[in-house]
Amino acid sequence: MNIYKKFFSKIGFNYLILGVLALICQIIVLNIFNMIHPQYLNDINFISTLSSICNYILPFPIFYWLMKKIDDVKVEKTKVNVKTFILYIGITLTLMWIGNIIGLIITYLLSSGLQSNIANPVQELINSADIWFNLLVISIMAPIFEEILFRKLLIDRTIKYGAKVSIILSAVIFALFHGNLNQFFYALLMGGFLAYVYIKTGKIIYTIILHLIVNLMGSVVSIVIANSAASLQSSFNLFDFGILLIYVLIIFSSLIIGIYGFSKFKKARFNGKKTEIALKNPIKTMFLNYGMVCFMAFFAFEIIYQVLG
Repeated sequence: MNIYKKFFSKIGFNYLILGVLALICQIIVLNIFNMIHPQYLNDINFISTLSSICNYILPFPIFYWLMKKIDDVKVEKTKVNVKTFILYIGITLTLMWIGNIIGLIITYLLSSGLQSNIANPVQELINSADIWFNLLVISIMAPIFEEILFRKLLIDRTIKYGAKVSIILSAVIFALFHGNLNQFFYALLMGGFLAYVYIKTGKIIYTIILHLIVNLMGSVVSIVIANSAASLQSSFNLFDFGILLIYVLIIFSSLIIGIYGFSKFKKARFNGKKTEIALKNPIKTMFLNYGMVCFMAFFAFEIIYQVLG
């Protein structure tokens, strides 16, 4: 194995360790609470918060230590104006909706072929949990940790191989790490674009805000919209109608901005960010190594289990 494959193999093993540690933490912590306070495990908000802590906070120190052992290159910081950031928002939301549509179509086709419904665990969680959980955990905590894990720590170490390599790797790892088919496609598209934004600006705060907006739209806002739609079915009122109208306007304006943004950013340019090490066969080097193969196999199994289970 050449030195470049060894590098990406180490990256793959690090993210595999992160996934395994998160799983082990969940098993240990949930079993501890099952022994001392089993009644708490009947609370969807408590158990979901505990799972999120196990996924993000508990494994983070070990993963951070592993990644810090790999040399990094600081991405040059650049400010963006309000107009550009609005374009970023439009593109991110558009990619989210496109990815969701692709995911819905594929899960529908698979459900028809398997003659069984494929559950959407995240949507079930959003609908079951308290709105404050959706706001604090899904909309705030998750974007912060995920952008540090899948953008900053990863891209700072892979940018020397070029922006395209970093974007592809960030998108694939981010999508697979979600561990379910329903989120895979929008995480793939959105993760790639957020990687682009981080490389373009060098500021993780921009991608955190974009990620936060997406999660907020998919959790808190979706609950509010569903409640307003249900209320209008029983009796008409201007408040709920106004909420739905504003939501529709946001969707259409975001799509228009997103489509316009695609025309502006169809060819990625990264001023001052040159590839230090050019790979002859980047896809093969990135993914056909022990670490990445093990990582992909682990999360592919999770996705298949979720589909069949």
